[in-house]
Amino acid sequence: MANTQVNVDAGMVKKLRAMTAAGFVDCKNALVETGGDIDKAVELLRKKGLSRAQKKAAREAREGLVYSYIHAGGKIGVLLEINCETDFVARTQEFQDLAKNISMHIAASNPLYIKRENVLPELISKEREIYKDQLKNMEKPEAVKEKIIDGKLEKFYQDICLMEQPFIKDPSKKISEIIDGAIAKLGENIVVKRFVRYQLGE
Repeated sequence: MANTQVNVDAGMVKKLRAMTAAGFVDCKNALVETGGDIDKAVELLRKKGLSRAQKKAAREAREGLVYSYIHAGGKIGVLLEINCETDFVARTQEFQDLAKNISMHIAASNPLYIKRENVLPELISKEREIYKDQLKNMEKPEAVKEKIIDGKLEKFYQDICLMEQPFIKDPSKKISEIIDGAIAKLGENIVVKRFVRYQLGE
């Protein structure tokens, strides 16, 4: 049952619309139903199939651009391939600004992978073993330890996966949410294909 006591302001609805491109009423209802939790509201809209960004994500993206970014002082450089569906969108200022923002973020945050699905299974296993070793002397039930390990693994993904990282210009949003917002605004699927980060001396 929806929580009608939640005070949902226009700013919250605007933010959710930017992330999902769902309608105003749908966004407001989702926020009320989830107690004003933006992340849960996004998930709810996706489950209901109301997120246009999610629908567009299934479409193929073969156009786009390779964007180069050199950090101030020439110490760090990034090459980013970011794809969209048409050359028209690839040439828009909005798409190029997105490429620049993501490249700047990569330069600053140094992600190792695009998304968690790209992380090597053996690396995940190694991390889990490290966490288990850290907790071996803790007097807690195994189920509690597993939850702690899962929490540590989530933090690990945030540290090394581009899509999981908080955006440097607005830490309240993940990179995946920034891209979802651009998908909703530009009307095409957008995919980060690959990137390389160079740092002087490495």
